[in-house]
Amino acid sequence: MILHLYFAKRFFVSFSIVAGAFLILIFIIDFIEHLRSFRGQDVAFIKILELVALNIPSSLHQTLPLIIILCSIMLFLGLSKSNELVITRAAGRSAVRSLIGPITAAFVIGVISIILLNPIVAGTKKQYETLTSELSNLPINTSYLSANGIWLRQGNENTQTVIHAVNANLDGTKLFNVTLQDFNLSGTAIRRIVAQSASLKPGYWQLINSKEWPLDLGQNPEANVVKRTNYKLPTELTKNQIQDSFATPASIPIWQLPAFIHQLKKAGFSAKRHSVWLHMEITLPLFLSAIVMIGAGCTMRQTRQKGTKLMVLMAILFGFSLYFLRNFTQILGENGQLPEIWTAWSPPIAAIGLSLAFLLHTEDG
Repeated sequence: MILHLYFAKRFFVSFSIVAGAFLILIFIIDFIEHLRSFRGQDVAFIKILELVALNIPSSLHQTLPLIIILCSIMLFLGLSKSNELVITRAAGRSAVRSLIGPITAAFVIGVISIILLNPIVAGTKKQYETLTSELSNLPINTSYLSANGIWLRQGNENTQTVIHAVNANLDGTKLFNVTLQDFNLSGTAIRRIVAQSASLKPGYWQLINSKEWPLDLGQNPEANVVKRTNYKLPTELTKNQIQDSFATPASIPIWQLPAFIHQLKKAGFSAKRHSVWLHMEITLPLFLSAIVMIGAGCTMRQTRQKGTKLMVLMAILFGFSLYFLRNFTQILGENGQLPEIWTAWSPPIAAIGLSLAFLLHTEDG
């Protein structure tokens, strides 16, 4: 038990060093990238720093598997160099049993990431997206889901339009039982439209069987109602804007994701992207444990043996390959080409199986 705690402590020390180095590197790269993005625009230096600070938790969360593979290599090379692994095996401990501490430490880091880092990422992601839109002078187009259906908002220089629909098709380009309300800049309602459906076309909404009531002061809305079988309402919204404006998976705390997925499905939208993200987050501790086993399989050897540098390179390549494989399966899952369960669980399970087989094959004590 003491040995497991010692190895776990060494793992946390290595993790702190590598994570600190990544944090500095992320800050520098992100800062340069944001300076380049807003070059020529009247954006205050403090706003650039604020954007970088808001984006750091998300970047750290994305690079967590890479941090784990590097700190695993750092740990096991250090243990091999100091002959601590040799002493451990001489005491009758197998290589697999020696991994209990580091694997548990990686699993704990994954759980902490879900409990603490995930909500932080969700909060900072929302603020980052909002601030980026403000600084880039992007048009205000927002949407959200509620128990009553879908709410969209589009605006221009003169009016703001609030759109409500009971439900929609999977990609959000066709709304059903639609109500649109126009407001002027002072917030006064000036027009109301009700339609059987609204289909998004390039540059306009195509309203079917609509009724329009002017709400200007001094007019009787019912006396001036206008009925149309087919009506084109101008809009700057696009299919991608509608889909992206519904909170991205990373901007929703994991505890709220199941309810949000239920709302998406109830409204008629596809919840694939959010469901896949939920499973990917749940499997993160297991994935990090698999990363440790890959690092151990290649570097738990005496540093005086030949081929150590090659094995370190293999550990890095295997770790990075697994990281990109996980991202690739995530894309396949979001596109519906892989079941959600397979998308999230297959990479870590396969990695654990392969690394365990390699460890048992190379076990010499």
